[in-house]
Amino acid sequence: MSVERHESVRMSALNLPNQLTGLRLVLAVVLFGMMAMEFYLVAMVLFIIAASTDWLDGYYARRYGMVTTLGRILDPFADKVIICGTFIFLVAVPEMLQVPLGLRAWMVVVIVGRELLVTALRSFIEDRGGDFSAKMSGKLKMLLQCIAAGAGLFYLDYPGPSLPAPAWVWAVFVASLWAAVALTVYSGMVYILAAVRLLQKV
Repeated sequence: MSVERHESVRMSALNLPNQLTGLRLVLAVVLFGMMAMEFYLVAMVLFIIAASTDWLDGYYARRYGMVTTLGRILDPFADKVIICGTFIFLVAVPEMLQVPLGLRAWMVVVIVGRELLVTALRSFIEDRGGDFSAKMSGKLKMLLQCIAAGAGLFYLDYPGPSLPAPAWVWAVFVASLWAAVALTVYSGMVYILAAVRLLQKV
């Protein structure tokens, strides 16, 4: 393959990282279908696979210089679809309301609201030439949200719908959930302050 051809493939909108992002969106649709049919363990496996593709596409994009404009748009969009969608489906499950200190509607509002706010801020800042790259608090927030969502799915069907989950599953779910909500609020404030500073320079 010529150097020109290699460069074209590397920066193509259909390069490997963007294909993985597209796969994550497809998996999200299947995941939501499994949750709607109450196949929570299957949904958990799909969620883990989808979350893994998020790490993989980011790794390949940075490691091999495959960052594209399309990827910068699609990757956070896919993250928001799968995270927000999973929590929305989870809070709609009647059994979830019976979990002590478990997921509640206001938590989902906080999570979805924060994602929409940061997306709007990123678009506003980058349209004006500012850099609004992901921050460590946002990455840690995403990790905790993934743990909480996966643990919530596991809790609903461990080891079967007729048997209650053990205390440790509940503890992992609740601890990661509340930590995720707290960090969601904190990281949102970090992004707001960063946006204010950038606006003062733009």
